[in-house]
Amino acid sequence: MRDAVLMVLQAHPSGAPVGEIVAGVRDRIGEVSESSIRSYLRLNTPRLFVRPRRGHYRLSEGRLSDGGQDGESTPDGGAPAMCRFRTRVFGHATVVHADCMEWLRQQERNSIHAVVTDPPYGLVEYSSREQEKLRNGKGGVWRQPPSFDGARRSPLPRFTVLSPADVRDLGEFFSRWARLLAPVLVPGANVVVAANPLLSHIVAGALAEVGLERRGEIVRLVMTMRGGDRPKGAHDEFPDVSVMPRSMWEPWLVFRKPLEGRVQDNLRRWRTGGFRRPSPERPFGDVIRSSPTRKEERSLAPHPSLKPQGFLRQLVRGVLPLGEGVVLDPFCGAGSTLAAAEAVGYKCIGIESDPEYFSMASHAIPRLAVYRREQAEL
Repeated sequence: MRDAVLMVLQAHPSGAPVGEIVAGVRDRIGEVSESSIRSYLRLNTPRLFVRPRRGHYRLSEGRLSDGGQDGESTPDGGAPAMCRFRTRVFGHATVVHADCMEWLRQQERNSIHAVVTDPPYGLVEYSSREQEKLRNGKGGVWRQPPSFDGARRSPLPRFTVLSPADVRDLGEFFSRWARLLAPVLVPGANVVVAANPLLSHIVAGALAEVGLERRGEIVRLVMTMRGGDRPKGAHDEFPDVSVMPRSMWEPWLVFRKPLEGRVQDNLRRWRTGGFRRPSPERPFGDVIRSSPTRKEERSLAPHPSLKPQGFLRQLVRGVLPLGEGVVLDPFCGAGSTLAAAEAVGYKCIGIESDPEYFSMASHAIPRLAVYRREQAEL
């Protein structure tokens, strides 16, 4: 509710009557009692709000200048402020239309408890030019796999076509991202990043440079379409050669922000520092079996890099050791990570810069979150 009130008043610099504020808040997050909003306004005047006359409020001058952020750290799991940005809320999940770098610059320190994300590797494939080609079915740097047994397969990015300049840009991008991300993480926060064997070292180096601790990798066991091909244009001449190994797994890098004291100390203060066990008898493991994303899920969220709910729900559940806090996906695409977090009952925030994917996520998150568990886990 706090963020919705701030967003409404940010759009009305001269202020608004309580009735208009209530209507704006309900438009953003659904039904909220008018008395709750009135109480919040009264209790936070004059710290956040000014009441120039009865029943009328506006943001204080300081709040207008800094975008309406609250300025408080949130070790108790409260979500950071998100004013200035177009936002959609679905239960515990919030999706924000923004550039993740700009969004991170505006967040409070010690406000995010875990990160689970599948970044735009190569960046080239997610440029507006290449996305337009993909949406028009022309491919570009996206590989359009042939159909097999009547099934049309999803496109894949051609990581091998990146030039040395593309690779340098990739490294600079993730270095900037890591520098902005580190301060907003609470001590002990897990950072889990989808990778691929060709480029994972670049992201790992960027995260390590800012002081995050490498904690290993999580292996997603899945057969993909990447690799295994014979030499292009010489299939018949070299029938027994695979240019690259056929990929049968996907690495997810695991990093952690340094603890404050011992693990038990960090767990008590920040509620972070480890992984949540699937059961008292079984520890969280670094291998998760997974099938390719099911066509039913792709019909709900037709994103080219959509990960399956069966895998994501296991991973997302594990990153908050006590099941408390806020999970961030700074490259949320169609919102599958947020849907997984919503399905397991976690607070979560997703950032997406592409307006089409933001719109896709707005429709897909509530549908993926209620996707039948027995289907998702097959």
